[in-house]
Amino acid sequence: MDREALLDDAQWDLIEPFLPPQRGRGRPMRDHRQVVEGVIYRYRCGIAWRDLPSSFGPWQTVWKRHRRFSGDGTWDKIMAALLTQADTQGEIGWSVSVDSTINRAHQHATNLPRGEARATPQVEAGVGAVVGLLTPTTGG
Repeated sequence: MDREALLDDAQWDLIEPFLPPQRGRGRPMRDHRQVVEGVIYRYRCGIAWRDLPSSFGPWQTVWKRHRRFSGDGTWDKIMAALLTQADTQGEIGWSVSVDSTINRAHQHATNLPRGEARATPQVEAGVGAVVGLLTPTTGG
């Protein structure tokens, strides 16, 4: 198997029906399979669009098609169909992991314009807050 051939025929047969038809007004469109594999390769390797190997075609074409598929919901339809099929075949374990991590936004991350009333900050009831309360303060 070629290192840049990412989808086998069975995988491609699952995806292909959800892609829009390859009809163009002028010159023919680049093959959907080549472009989809270019998108997969780009995300798998974590490279910039401009660093995409030329075997996937011009990077601009791959980027434009990815952007178009994102905008018209093609990727969402593919994902929903693949999840539905995997779930019906019992290939997905729907176990949920609950994490008690607390993420706080920076004070400048608010969306209020200047001059509007701001809410008073809430004190977190976590371990850090308790340690801060138990620490003796100095000063006058």
